[in-house]
Amino acid sequence: MENIRVRFAPSPTGYLHIGNARTALFNWLFARHHGGRFILRIEDTDLDRHVAEAEEVIIQDFAWLGLDWDEGPDRGGPYGPYRQSERIAIYKEYARRLIDCGRAYYCYCTPQELEHSRQMMLSRGQTPQYEGRCLHLSEDQKRAFEQEGRRPSVRFRVLEEAVVVQDLIRGQVSFDGQTIGDFIILRSDGRAAYNFAVVVDDLLMKISHVLRGEDHLSNTPKQILIYQALGAQPPQFGHMPMILGPDRTRLSKRHGATSVSSYRQKGYLPEAIMNYLALLGWSSPDEKEILSREELIQNFTVERMSKSAAIFDLTKLNWMSGCYIRQADRKRLTKECLPFLQERGYIDRQLTDREMSRAEEIVGSLQAKVSYCAQVADLASVYFDDTPSVDQESRIWLETNESIAVMQALEEVLESFSAEELGDGHEVIKGVQDKSGQKGKKLYMPMRVALTGKMSGPELGAIFSLVGRERCLSRVKHILSLAEQLTKHE
Repeated sequence: MENIRVRFAPSPTGYLHIGNARTALFNWLFARHHGGRFILRIEDTDLDRHVAEAEEVIIQDFAWLGLDWDEGPDRGGPYGPYRQSERIAIYKEYARRLIDCGRAYYCYCTPQELEHSRQMMLSRGQTPQYEGRCLHLSEDQKRAFEQEGRRPSVRFRVLEEAVVVQDLIRGQVSFDGQTIGDFIILRSDGRAAYNFAVVVDDLLMKISHVLRGEDHLSNTPKQILIYQALGAQPPQFGHMPMILGPDRTRLSKRHGATSVSSYRQKGYLPEAIMNYLALLGWSSPDEKEILSREELIQNFTVERMSKSAAIFDLTKLNWMSGCYIRQADRKRLTKECLPFLQERGYIDRQLTDREMSRAEEIVGSLQAKVSYCAQVADLASVYFDDTPSVDQESRIWLETNESIAVMQALEEVLESFSAEELGDGHEVIKGVQDKSGQKGKKLYMPMRVALTGKMSGPELGAIFSLVGRERCLSRVKHILSLAEQLTKHE
C-alpha cells in the first residue's frame, strides 16, 4: 500500500483507556507495517469535560508504550495545527462552503423546542430526528430570530439515500438515510461538532484509513455524507469490536483498572502491555502469544483482526507480564523496581555502587515470582523486616515439637558461624539437617518460617546472603519467642 496515513485522535477528557490504547496500537502497527505515517491529533473541543492534565498524561502513556508518532501537537507537521481548538477558523470556513452549496443551513431552534419535538416523536412511536423546521427560513425570519437573541447552529442537510460502508473488518454495512435526520455540524457557540470536525481534519490531513472502535460505526454514515457533499473521497473505514470484561459487559472500573497510566504506575513493563493489547482482537499467523515489537509490526494485518468482542482477562495479562519480567535484564528491571522499594523506605534515594548491587540481587531473587514491579516491594519485606510477623497459614509450623526443634537447631548453627562464613547458607542448612535429623519439607519449611514468617518466598540461599548472619539470627530468636507464646496459650 502507498501513502498510508492513519491517526489516533483522543479527547483529553480523562486518562488513556485500555480500549483507546488498543485502537492507537492497531493504527500504529498498521502504519509501521506498511511504512506509512501515524498522526496524533488532540480533539479538545469538549470544553465541559476537558481535563487540564489529560493531554500530557496521554502523551506520556504513548511514549511509555513506545507508540511514536510522526506528526502531532508536540512536533508539528505539514497539516497542522494538530489540536482541534486551534482549527476553529478552518471548521467555519468548511461550514460556509456547505451552506453556500445548499448542503447545510442555519438552525435557530432552542434546546427546549428541540426537546419538545423529540418527546412528541417518541409519543408517536417514531425515532427522534430533526424535522427540518429551519430548512427553508426566509431572511426576514432569520433576522427576527436573531433579534430575539437566538444564536444559530449549522445543520447538515441529509438527502434521504442509502449510505453503504465497505468496512475493512465487518464487510459491507448499509444505513438508511431516512433514519439519520439533519444533524448539527457547527454549534451555536462556534464549536464544531465531532462528526464535522473529524471529517475536515481527516480530509485536510490526508488520512487514508480510519481504524476505530465499533461504537463509532453509527457516526460513519454521517461522515461519509459530509465527504460526499464536499466532493471528497472518504478514507477506508475499519471498525473493531469492543473490549469486554470477563462477564462480557463493556470493560469498566468494576473489572479493575482501565487506564494505561494505572498499569504504568503499578510497574507493568510497556512491552508486556503492548503485546497483550495486540492480542485483544488480533492474532499472529503462527498463533504465537509472546511477540516482540518487531514481530508485531511484521505480522500485523487488518485481515487477521477479529469480528468478535475481545475479553480483557487480568489473569492472562499477569501471566504474559510475568513472562516479560522473567526475561528482563536484571539491571533494567531493578531500575523499574527502585521507585517501589524507595517508596516503602527499604532503599535510599541515593545509592552507592554496593547498595545498587544489593538491590539488583534482591530484585533478581524475586524476578521469577512477580507479574509487575510493584509486587517486588510486597515480597521484598523478607529482606528488610527484622521482626517478621507469621501469617495464619504459616502458624502450623510453630505448633509442633519437630518444627520448633528445627528452628532451635537453626539458632544454634547460626551462632556457630561467623558473618564471613555464612555465604549462601548451604553449610548452615547442612548443619541444621544433621542436628535435627529432618529433611525435605519438614526441614525447609520451619527454617523458612523462622527466617521470614512465611511459607513461600525467595530461595533460602538469597535470604542468608542478603539478610546476613546477625539479622537472620535475630529473626530466628523472634519467631521462636512467638512459638513459645503460642505454646503457653495452648
